[in-house]
Amino acid sequence: MAKGYRPVDRDQPFLLPPDMRQWLPAGHAVWLVIEAVRRLDTRAFHARRRTGGAGAAGYDPDMLLTLLVWAYANGITSSRRIERLCSQDVAFRVICAGHVPDHVTVARFRQQFADTAADLFAQVLLLCARLGMGQVGTVALDGTKIAADASKDANRTEEGLRKLAEDLAARHAEADEAEDALFGAGKRGDDDPGDPFTRAERVAAALAGLEAERAEREAAEAARAQEHLDAARAGAPRHGARPAAADVAIAEARVARETAAYQEKCRARAEKEAAGGPPRRGGTKPVPPQEYCRVREARAALERARERAAARAAKAEKKAEAGGKRDQEPQRNVTDPASRLMPVRGGGFLQGYNPQNVTSEDGLVIATELTATPGDVQWYEPVIAAAAAAAAAMAAAGAPGDGAIGLVLADAGYLSEHNLTCPGPDRLIATGKRRRLEKTARAGTGGQDTGQTAGQPETPPVAAMTARLATADGIAAYRRRSHIGETFHGDLKHNQGFRRLSVRGLPRASGEWTFAAAVRNLRKAITSGHLTTAALAAL
Repeated sequence: MAKGYRPVDRDQPFLLPPDMRQWLPAGHAVWLVIEAVRRLDTRAFHARRRTGGAGAAGYDPDMLLTLLVWAYANGITSSRRIERLCSQDVAFRVICAGHVPDHVTVARFRQQFADTAADLFAQVLLLCARLGMGQVGTVALDGTKIAADASKDANRTEEGLRKLAEDLAARHAEADEAEDALFGAGKRGDDDPGDPFTRAERVAAALAGLEAERAEREAAEAARAQEHLDAARAGAPRHGARPAAADVAIAEARVARETAAYQEKCRARAEKEAAGGPPRRGGTKPVPPQEYCRVREARAALERARERAAARAAKAEKKAEAGGKRDQEPQRNVTDPASRLMPVRGGGFLQGYNPQNVTSEDGLVIATELTATPGDVQWYEPVIAAAAAAAAAMAAAGAPGDGAIGLVLADAGYLSEHNLTCPGPDRLIATGKRRRLEKTARAGTGGQDTGQTAGQPETPPVAAMTARLATADGIAAYRRRSHIGETFHGDLKHNQGFRRLSVRGLPRASGEWTFAAAVRNLRKAITSGHLTTAALAAL
């Protein structure tokens, strides 16, 4: 039984050992992070720092890099919280060697990731390869949604952006007049160049993005409409839904084509009879072109097309008057114009980005790309090409295997005829929902129940992939996709707590995401037991 309490003597001069190396156990992960960063080439970080001249000495970029690696690995991205932990947490104090960099220093250092994170990511991959990681026999490509440093409520339509730009210009003009009256022409109250990405500039960037998107969309729609129109005029109309811009024109072309064909038929018959040929037996006598059955059908289709066009115009006008137009128009965010509204699983939308990641069998992210497009399909080929290059570089550095990706696994979001046939490694791309693929494989129906839309026959590449996924080997290989591809997303978001970016704009946001992926690879090397003190000493 205890005889009393341990004394609480806060007047003791020093509670920690005088040697900082004794503050944490020798096997603590922070020592591995410090040593790993020490082995990286950080000249790019040093090149962005200015030394010499007047003023206090700056912080070592290697120390700041190690600080941010440790912070992100532990789910801490707030620069103010990092500053606070540098004076409160033992591991942070060890990294900083007793210094306490302020939050502004941390935030400014993080901004350079737009230029330096890609090289850091590649170096961490090569370090992991030298440690024996990087098994690329089977890799998985998957996308995820990451929140931007912006709110959904900051989205505006083109009309809203123009009004906001006018209001800001008017306010700026009033402020300039007031400052000119107070300080003299050409001078400001603070004489500060200000943020290079001000609110007015963000509004202008958002408006320019909307205008460019509208022009691109209109050009693509016009090109598609022209293709349908050319096909209709050539007598080989395309199947499927017609573009609204060409619906009436295609119907008019059909009327002209049927009329011309009937007139030519009548002309040929008249010439034959005039030449004294045998009279035609049976059939009907020629009628005016407008009464011919095929012409009547074409004219009826033209009337229906005109009615549809009028109904669409009336519907659009009604929506505009009722305020429903705002929900249908493209929007841009005035806080981060590069971010987009992304649909998320379970319904709803997220203001953010859509990173594309290729993960190896042993959990390394070997290629990553932060995108601002909600869809995945267009990113298959470029991201897999980057992954193939990374795999070859890792093999040259000592990773297991020959550096050739054996099989790529991807979900139905990447399904397209181009992605199935483009050059690259062997691939399994889902042609439907996972439950339907499993049902088809169990039933052995050869891919006849994959949820294919009625009336939309599969192209030969898609049909071949459907049949392959219906086999025992195909579905067994595809079952590994979620474990390989989605484990990284769960680890990064749940264990590291990285759910939201801290910077704005696509270059900086891409740099932060790439940095977070590099930190996660380093963390994976530590938790898997590949990165140890002995392993680093043997390199």
